[in-house]
Amino acid sequence: MERREVEYFLAVAEHGSFTGAAKALRIAQPSLSAAIGQFENRLGGKLFHRLPHGVRLTPAGEALLEPGRQVMRDLTTAQDSVHQVLGLTSGRLDIVAQTTLAVDPLAGLIGEFLRHHPKVDVRVLDQELGKTVTGSVRAGECELGMVDSGTDPEGMDGIRLRGREIYAVLPPGEHNAKRIGLSELAALDFVTTPEGTATRGVIEDVVAARDLRPRVSVETAHQAMVVPLVLAGAGVTLLPASMAAGAAREGATVLPLRPKVVRAGRLFWRPGPLSPAASRFIDFAMNSAKPASRRSR
Repeated sequence: MERREVEYFLAVAEHGSFTGAAKALRIAQPSLSAAIGQFENRLGGKLFHRLPHGVRLTPAGEALLEPGRQVMRDLTTAQDSVHQVLGLTSGRLDIVAQTTLAVDPLAGLIGEFLRHHPKVDVRVLDQELGKTVTGSVRAGECELGMVDSGTDPEGMDGIRLRGREIYAVLPPGEHNAKRIGLSELAALDFVTTPEGTATRGVIEDVVAARDLRPRVSVETAHQAMVVPLVLAGAGVTLLPASMAAGAAREGATVLPLRPKVVRAGRLFWRPGPLSPAASRFIDFAMNSAKPASRRSR
């Protein structure tokens, strides 16, 4: 099969219609339909069910989806590798991350990476559920993934990210102490995201240290809604230092935990060749995870 055929197939699958795919590819819709038809004839079966409003993948199309994505990624990796050998600065980096990790440390890592490689295009997908992040990397939609986990997802290679201290975020003026103990914290009502998310995982693990389950007053799928709910008095939450600092600037009471709680996520990828951009980004992440005294040597 040819690269163009796979590219066309993936575009139709992504957009759910020939019209949307043709617009994204900037080709005429009849030309795209004809190319897909010829591709199906060569394969010996239909890849799409043609519906009154769009298309749906057939079982054959479903079977081609993940290998097709990997073929396109392998071709891009090969092209980027040639560019690197020739001294060209280019490439694309696709990363999927849970929200809290996207804020810290991913944002800082990308900034540092782009200062050294300004012509690399970076795309970040926000998948709050850890299993969704893993699925995106496993399916070839993204080359790298970040999850709040102590181990690499099954079948993946990865590295440990630098630790992030976790802080309690409470409504304004609710607590006068300089720290808050885990037993006292466990007795409060929490504002959190759904099960399987990074924020929820931190809360459950911290409260579990006192053999309890968190009392959830508000559960929201919108991470950006958590701090406003805390500010409105709906409950408390736990956030890494950078996000907690932002909450403090908005008026929330932010306290370190006693004892200190530090979380370290994972940067992971599928085994096998990586694009030059991904390999270099992993180097940046590994260097960032080292203690400051070692990085300065």
